[in-house]
This record gives sequence, C-alpha cells and structure tokens, in this order.
Amino acid sequence: MTEEQQRRFREMAGAPALDPAAMARQRADARLMMEGDAGEIEARCSLWWTDPPAHPEHRLGLIGHYAARDIGAGRLLLDEACDRLAARGCTLAVGPMDGNTWNRYRLVTERGTEPPFFLEPDTPAEWPVHFREAGFGFLAEYYSALSTDLTRRDPRMPEVAVRLAALGVTIRPLRVDQFPEEMGRIYDVSKISFQRNFLYTPIDQADFLAMYEPVKPYVNPALVLLAEHEGRPVGFVFSLPDLNQALRGAAIDTLIIKTAAVLPEKRYAGLGGLLVARIHEIAEAAGFRRVIHALMHESNSSRRISDRYAETMRRYALFSRALDR
Repeated sequence: MTEEQQRRFREMAGAPALDPAAMARQRADARLMMEGDAGEIEARCSLWWTDPPAHPEHRLGLIGHYAARDIGAGRLLLDEACDRLAARGCTLAVGPMDGNTWNRYRLVTERGTEPPFFLEPDTPAEWPVHFREAGFGFLAEYYSALSTDLTRRDPRMPEVAVRLAALGVTIRPLRVDQFPEEMGRIYDVSKISFQRNFLYTPIDQADFLAMYEPVKPYVNPALVLLAEHEGRPVGFVFSLPDLNQALRGAAIDTLIIKTAAVLPEKRYAGLGGLLVARIHEIAEAAGFRRVIHALMHESNSSRRISDRYAETMRRYALFSRALDR
C-alpha cells in the first residue's frame, strides 16, 4: 500500500481509527481494502500467516483490523481474506485478532445493559453477524463480570494470606516513579503465566512496554499490586478506574481489574485469589462501589476466582472458519 492508502485504511469512516505505531508493531503480512463506486472504503482488514499462534490441529491464519459498513461488504471481504490465507497454507481462519492475543481481538456477542468500560474493545452489534454469514463459528468465548457488593469476602483468603506470608511472599503497590522497571517485572510474570492461555504468542519486552506506555497517565499505583518472593516477581493484579464514566458525565465509582497473573508453581496456589481479594478491599476503602473483572476466557482460572464475587455482564467471542486448500 502507498502511504495515502495506509492512511485511508487507518482512518476508514465509521470504524475505529488505528494507531500507526501499534500497526507497525503488529507486523501484518497483508492488508485488504474494499472501495465503493464513489471511492469510499466499505470494508478493511489485515492478515497474518507468517508466525501465527500455535494450534494442535491447524495452521492458523489471522484476520484483524476488521471493519465493514454492512453485511454484504463484510462477507465479500472475509471470503477474500479466507482465500488469501488458504493460498498461504493456512487451514483455519481466526478473527478478529490484530496479530496475537496481546492486541485487540474478539467481538461483543451479548452486550447486556452496562455501557462500555475503559479500554474495552467495543464492537458493533452487526459484526458477529458478518462473521457468521461468512461461514465462521465460535472458536472461544470470553466474559466480563461485575461485582456490586464490595463487602463480599472469600472466607478462604485469611488462611491463604497466612500461608503465603510464612513462605515469604510479600504484596506491595506499584512504584509509579519506576514505571518501566515495574512493567518489566509484570512482563516477567506474564510471559510465563500466560503460556497456558489459549492461542498464546510470546512477545518481547520492548513490545510489551510499548503496549502499556499509553496507559501510564491513568495508573493509580495503589490499584496495581505486585507479589514478590525471594527478590523476584511471582504475581500481579493490574487495575484501573473506569474513566469512561467521567466521559459520560458520571462520577467514577467503578474499578476495572484488567489483568491478574501468578507464576504456575504449586507453592503459590491461592495467590491469584488473594490479589483479587486485596484489590476488592482497596477499592471499597477508596470509595469505589463496583468492580469489573474484564475479558476472561471461558476456562481460565481468573473466571473461577471472579465467580466468587461477580456476575457476567458481557460476552465476547473469537470466530473461526475451516479453509479449503
């Protein structure tokens, strides 16, 4: 694509604008753009096939940066994307996913009554229909859950806290004046803990830090906890206020647990639950009235922890379609 075509791709009318720096990091193998008779862009997407996430049965091809004005344009674009991926030897098309699961992926499939929260991938209600009409089905489902009773406690956590303290595990807030170093510690936990996640893809620390740099101005260090043991990070929980409430002219009374992770060692059993419990306690003391547990895979341990506090408020899905060579 020429520079002008790339600009038009990023700034398609009626679609979320794409960040040039993020697109450069995501390293798409190809981009597709459909134009109408008047030259307007009707649909767009990017494709990845060179280094896709591992799958036990398929070679994946990814479709991301997706946007379409209507179902007709969406179906034509998705059919063309699948043909291109099949020609590259892919056997399963997966989307929407912007290169890997560290970036934006999934579509909202059941919106519920709650408005979009800060940093949530809010997608049009029609887009899941585009994928289904193009022959895609659910590959994985995800959930966000809402806790409205911050006085609720997990009765097992005091015993867990005593055991982990006796082991020498400490929990402290983020040192915001050392943000790059602290995010490096969070990266060290993430790259190990997330290896068990569905369609996990490793990324280097530089890309990880670049992803979190735009969030730095919104970080309250008291709402990000790091667990350490014998001088190394072993777990964390990363939370942010729901700044979308302020944009709607409302008071900010909701905290979002964006990510929680713990090293997969038996001696740290219960640490994830303890970190979430501590954040709930901190949120209540700080005057928050609600906590959102954001974007959990249907089978992740984070969802089992969340079920002790919260009820599902939104559902999302990642879609797939088998490809003919």
